[in-house]
Amino acid sequence: MKTVLEKVPQGDPLTIPEQKAVIDAIIDRNRQKPGATMVVLSEMQNEIGFLSEPMQEYIASELQVPLSSVHGVVTFYSFFTTTPRGRHSIKFCLGTACYVGGADQLIEKAEQVLGIKIGETTPNGAITIETCRCVGACSQAPVIAIDEELFGKMTAAKLPKVLAQYQD
Repeated sequence: MKTVLEKVPQGDPLTIPEQKAVIDAIIDRNRQKPGATMVVLSEMQNEIGFLSEPMQEYIASELQVPLSSVHGVVTFYSFFTTTPRGRHSIKFCLGTACYVGGADQLIEKAEQVLGIKIGETTPNGAITIETCRCVGACSQAPVIAIDEELFGKMTAAKLPKVLAQYQD
């Protein structure tokens, strides 16, 4: 029977010594804490940027918890992702005001300009586009959030210039 690490695909953080050291340090530092699974997953998401299936299996093995528990947490919380995200995250608000204000046209324009669909990352790893429910800036609808910055009263005409700033 193969161990978790014997079947990890090349390029996974578990196969990169520097990242594996970070993963092991996070697990070692937190394994005895109450709620260790959530703590480890959160730190891992922050440090590595995503939680691949092999990483989830490794975490489950190291913490001696069922893989289904780890996977359940990862798939339940939208904060976690199982694939690498871009250096910049662009979220299109789909709250009522933004949706009515034209969020769907903004998404269509972004997909056209970037050549990717919602949930995907540009080939150069610069941008991931996503949707979100509400950013709480309804008076500025439609709104997009790039990393932690909000851009209100966005239009399809203005969007390409804003995106260009983040395409690296």
